Amino acid sequence: MTSNDRSTGPLRIVLVGPAWPYRGGISHYNTCLARELARSHDMTVVNYSRLYPDFLFPGRTQYDESETALRIESRRLIDSINPFTWLRAGFAIARLRPDAVVVQWWHPYFAPALSKICFIVRVLTRARIVFVCHNVVPHETSPADRCLSAIAFAGAHGFIVQSGEDLSNLRRFRRGAPAAVHPHPIYDFFRTGEMTREAARSAIGEGGGPLLLFFGYIRPYKGLMHLIEAMPEISRATGARLLVVGEFYEEEAPYLKRVAELGMEGAVRFVDRYVGNEEVAGFFTAADLVVLPYLSATQSGIAQIAVAFDRPMVATRVGGLPEVVVEGRTGFIVEPGDPAALAAAVRRFFEEGWAVRMAPEFAAEKERFSWAGMVRELEGLLRRID
Repeated sequence: MTSNDRSTGPLRIVLVGPAWPYRGGISHYNTCLARELARSHDMTVVNYSRLYPDFLFPGRTQYDESETALRIESRRLIDSINPFTWLRAGFAIARLRPDAVVVQWWHPYFAPALSKICFIVRVLTRARIVFVCHNVVPHETSPADRCLSAIAFAGAHGFIVQSGEDLSNLRRFRRGAPAAVHPHPIYDFFRTGEMTREAARSAIGEGGGPLLLFFGYIRPYKGLMHLIEAMPEISRATGARLLVVGEFYEEEAPYLKRVAELGMEGAVRFVDRYVGNEEVAGFFTAADLVVLPYLSATQSGIAQIAVAFDRPMVATRVGGLPEVVVEGRTGFIVEPGDPAALAAAVRRFFEEGWAVRMAPEFAAEKERFSWAGMVRELEGLLRRID
């Protein structure tokens, strides 16, 4: 198929974004999308040769050291701080004569590189450029971030966002641009086999009794401190323990201090590290309930891991979380920043036996959040851009 005949049939698509050897949710997302697109289209992934300079990265390593890393073939052309590589990547993409270029967008830091690449592609090809927005604006924003985002978004023909809130945010930048809303698809690749709850508990060093899981890196907007504040009531009423699994992207000491002040050392356990892919199943299978006490969010990859493992959630009414966690079907929604509300929802879950009542709902949710659905949404958007 040529760029002059794009209405039907397979497309030549270039997917721009991180993939292996980089770790994390955006890399996983990009790889899952690439694999699904490759089922029906000609797919090339253009990856980064350097994602962040080390001094800007808050974690211990940017690279996926999992024994079962999620891999895909890619061309590592983009150095985020080397403008010469932006030119190289733009011309390399143009030489592929793509019908569509799909760009992963999550932070204005990448605006200079992506705007230059998109400019070259627009000048030299007829490709339709679509940004997949994980966050239209970052969680902690500034006027400079908004300016950089506006520059980058000017190079796109269309957008896919993953929540109604992000669509509203996008309209502040590109009011009339073609856009589609599709929720974050599930991360089902972590579930490679069946594991019993007892085996999972043994593997992660946990015993019996109710177990809550907070999963993912820790930053202020994640609201973990409010969940810790809720633990005395949760522990008293249900006997539940809290497992906090994720690397701290801020100081750990205030959290440890507050746990000690509340006398919850025996009820809260921290696993302060990035968890390899092969370990994820153990933590989610062991847990009874996943808690997302976020103070702000547009969407959450953690919620989509929970769906993949049929795990109910208690989440806050922020961003797109209420669009994913269906009240009374796959979890409960509470107001953000309210430890008492978190405690009440957790108590209700255990005391009223909601685990059994929610279990049958997840099959339909997996279909709603499928990668095939995401590809259909992208294909429909590309047709509208024509």
